Formats: sequence, structure tokens, C-alpha cells
Amino acid sequence: MVEAVQSAGVVVTGAGGGIGAALARRFAAEGARVVVNDLDAGKAKAVADEIGGIAVAGDASAVVADARDALGGTVDVYCANAGVAFGGDDPGQPLDEKAWSTSWDVNVMAHVRAANELLPAWLERGSGRFVSTVSAAGLLTMIGAAPYAVTKHGAYAFAEYLSLTYRHRGVKVHAICPQGVRTDMLDATGSAGDLVLKPTAIAPEDVADALFKGMAEDRFLILPHPEVAGYYQTRAAEPDRWLTNMNHLQQKWEEAR
Repeated sequence: MVEAVQSAGVVVTGAGGGIGAALARRFAAEGARVVVNDLDAGKAKAVADEIGGIAVAGDASAVVADARDALGGTVDVYCANAGVAFGGDDPGQPLDEKAWSTSWDVNVMAHVRAANELLPAWLERGSGRFVSTVSAAGLLTMIGAAPYAVTKHGAYAFAEYLSLTYRHRGVKVHAICPQGVRTDMLDATGSAGDLVLKPTAIAPEDVADALFKGMAEDRFLILPHPEVAGYYQTRAAEPDRWLTNMNHLQQKWEEAR
């Protein structure tokens, strides 16, 4: 058990299903007071009712103020989990700028806006915890999903920035970077996800377990798929070898279509 979680005010965005719902359930089970946020009000209410939490529907980019009010004035843990993914079934076809702008807004800027709202109070009191659901794509990449891969790199970089800038002032930051997780988002990745992600996909509850283990050990980088560490090392040490291997995956995907 993570002692700091008991009675803490926790916000989880994108918590109507998938990883977000698993995180909300786990925090509630550990004794936290949980705000369940989702664009879909019905899904947010269903999860909140299940765990004894508080549903706050709406855009993750603008939820902090309402969530803070719902928790009685204090947010202790913020899980920036909401995300979008575009691409997956058209090798070589460019995506329109709407896909890029939406991905940037949800996968990166929603985190920035939340941090801007949360940091003043956290820095004043000397404590706060920011959890960013990134993806292994933020450390590596993903075939057929350029906006997702690029913006998840941005989300990871922002989490790193928060940690290196504010850790001496009591702000703890965790970046969760799983590969495939059995969610609706994985189903939407199409044949690329079938090839790369589904064979080793884990349950959303496994991601929550990994986060709580990482929090207990005070680790920044949370890898629900431990093998990602080796891939990340290879990418850094031997980029051409890594890119060649990824290109082989790309070719395999194209040939299978």
C-alpha cells in the first residue's frame, strides 16, 4: 500500500473505461477519494457509482477547477490518462491536420494545462503527485500512427520536465509506458495493433498494479511491460539497428494487408 494515497484527493481523466477506470478503481480500493473524469458523462457516472467516487464529466483540459471543488479544495494526485489515437490501417497515407491538432491537444496540452492549474498549490504546500499515462510509443514509436507516437513522445518529455524541475520541491511525477493494453483504444489500432501490440497485451488492472508498485518504490518510469527497457536501451545505443528492425515490422505489416 502507498501510504500517501489513503484519504488523498485523486483525479483520473479518461476514466470511463480502460486504463483510467482501472486506475480509479485501484485508488478507491486503497482509500482515496476519487474524481472520475470522462467526456462521456454516462461512463464517468457508472465508474464513479461503482467505486463510491465523484463523476466530473467534460474535457480533460479543463477539469481541474471542477475536480478540486468536488474534492473540497485539494487535489493530491492527478492522473493525466485521457488520450486519443489516430491511424493504423493506411500505410503511407498522410493524416489530415485535424488528427495532428487533436492528438497534440489531448495527449500533450491537456497535461500542460492541468500542471499549470495544479502546480501553484502543490509548490506552496510542498507536495503533489502527477501521473502521466504515456505509452511505450512515447519511448519508442508505433508503426502506422504518427500523431500518436509523436505526441506521446511529447507527453513523456513533459513528464520528465516536471520531474526534473520540481522533485526537490515535493512534486512526484510518474510516467506509465505500457505497450498493448486490452482496451477499446487497442481494438481501434487495426492491423498494426494486431501485429505489434495484441500478442503481448495486458489487462488494464496490470497497469494499475505497475503504477502502485512504482509509486511505492518512488520511481519515475513505470514499465508494465519490463521488456520495453531493453528496447529503449537498444534504441539509444544502436539507433540504426533499431530503425532497421522497426522498418522490418513496417514491411511485414504492409505485406500482410
